[in-house]
Amino acid sequence: MKIKICGMTNVEDALAAVEAGADAVGFVFHHASPRRVTADVVKRIVAQLPPFVLPVGVFVNEDVKIVRDWMDDCGLVVAQLHGDEAAAYCDLLGRPVLKAIRLKDRGSLLSLAEYKGRLRVRGFVLDAFSTVSYGGTGQVTDWTLAAEAARSAPVILAGGLTPENVAEAIQKVKPYGVDVSSGVESRPGRKDHAKMRAFIKAAKLA
Repeated sequence: MKIKICGMTNVEDALAAVEAGADAVGFVFHHASPRRVTADVVKRIVAQLPPFVLPVGVFVNEDVKIVRDWMDDCGLVVAQLHGDEAAAYCDLLGRPVLKAIRLKDRGSLLSLAEYKGRLRVRGFVLDAFSTVSYGGTGQVTDWTLAAEAARSAPVILAGGLTPENVAEAIQKVKPYGVDVSSGVESRPGRKDHAKMRAFIKAAKLA
């Protein structure tokens, strides 16, 4: 089970996540997020990550050139696109992509077909639908819909995951990986190291 801890804002939290067993760490560049970070902060954190830990940039409806520049400048390996980016955007970006799909109903599953088979799209992050935010809300994703999606595509389950429910979520959805942010925080942008350890342990055991 692959595990990504998202919303990193400082070196201490990122290294604690890695020490606990995280496979990837995420950095949010969206201006409306309470976990937003600057390129300078991300560069300092990425420079201290050990080999084989994947640094991921989270972007929302950002200009293609800006995303490319930020990724190259910060040493980010994957772009997690959490907005309304079309399949053509993913092609134009020219970087490995995780496309986020916010599951509202069965119609949301049709969105996957637009991106499946695209060279740059390596998988999908399934998050809860919200009318007020593109992610990081703590709302639990519809696991039934997520399980259906996981049968036909590599998915990373996000949305409302916690140390208490991640094992059940994995058993029901059977995703390739899980992605957590608010569920392991002491406050927005600051991670609770004990919660991260508990989350990763529960996910690995599941």
